[in-house]
Amino acid sequence: VVKMDKYTRHKKVWHILYALIHRPFACLLNMSWEVCRVEGPCIVIPNHVTAIDPLMVAMSFPDRPLYFVASEHLFRKGLISAALNWLVEPIPRKKASSGVDTVMAVLRHLRSGRSVCLFAEGEATWSGRSGKIFPATGKMIRRSGATLVTYRLEGAYLSDPRWSKSLHRGRIYGHPVGIYPPEKLKAMSPEEIDQLINKDIYEDAWERQKAEHIRFKSRRRAEHMETALFMCPECGGIGTLKSRGSRLQCSCGLSLEYTEEGSFEPPRPFENIAQWDDWQHEQLRAGNFSPEGEDLFSDDGMRLVEIEEGHRQRELGRGKLRQFRDRLSCAGQDFDLASISDMAMVQTGVLLFSREGKYYEIRTKKPHCLRKYLAVWKNSRQGE
Repeated sequence: VVKMDKYTRHKKVWHILYALIHRPFACLLNMSWEVCRVEGPCIVIPNHVTAIDPLMVAMSFPDRPLYFVASEHLFRKGLISAALNWLVEPIPRKKASSGVDTVMAVLRHLRSGRSVCLFAEGEATWSGRSGKIFPATGKMIRRSGATLVTYRLEGAYLSDPRWSKSLHRGRIYGHPVGIYPPEKLKAMSPEEIDQLINKDIYEDAWERQKAEHIRFKSRRRAEHMETALFMCPECGGIGTLKSRGSRLQCSCGLSLEYTEEGSFEPPRPFENIAQWDDWQHEQLRAGNFSPEGEDLFSDDGMRLVEIEEGHRQRELGRGKLRQFRDRLSCAGQDFDLASISDMAMVQTGVLLFSREGKYYEIRTKKPHCLRKYLAVWKNSRQGE
């Protein structure tokens, strides 16, 4: 019996999966896409919007499996991780770490003739607007000798916002924006490639809605929005917002409806989440809020874990997460902000950070907003 190598298996698995799921998938999400055909290995760089972006992007590549760069936390899910690895072998990326190993793995795949998909913004958008890609992306692509495909998902944010637990059925369209052969990329600087990618994949859900006015239907369309928005514009309170059904409310009396078109009713003080998000981050930077006490703010029900080699997890404690001006405290352990080299988020309830060569994770199952802790750490790094 001739043993099938894993890459041949991945091709066969993808062809079977595509045949089985592409029609139900399109129906479930009301999604359409443009098929992309490229000669030789390519690196696909899409905008990052939802947890199911890999499947949405893969629909445009029926003739080849894409090897996706995936967050390391997916490799800590037991049988699910084993099955994913056997089926599609994603490339692990430790968020809140340097990522050198990931870059080398991407280059090995491309130079071996396999195609890779990388969400170079690093995390899915919270506000509906695309972020900037990692500045070293262009350098890696230029070194790879592969074709670059830029790709954009439109309508995905309002269909499946990062903060939501339910699907808001509207319309999604996925398509390649540009296909750039290696000869063209060699004539460009890494910075020019970065600029090209940022321009091609940029998506603003709110500008698109002004033109298209698509309705995104859900009975729970505002639920869990407080994991994205942490500050009330009426009272300045942090952690005082609560959602239910289609409404977002604060203990001070603020009450807004999140409409099917993704806007707030009444549209004051903000029309949409992006405007609110810009404002709350500016207020946090300026310190325009009243701290709870000696700490700036806090949340209960957290679990602190150290991630060791081989994706092993060691629980360090459970309890309250507290943000001080110069440090983060969780389950009785303190972490000076200056000693944290990197910090990032996964989904809505996982905060990751690296400190002195160790890798930690803070988790919550409750709808708390962990973004404010990430924002304070980023603010502490400004000027470095």
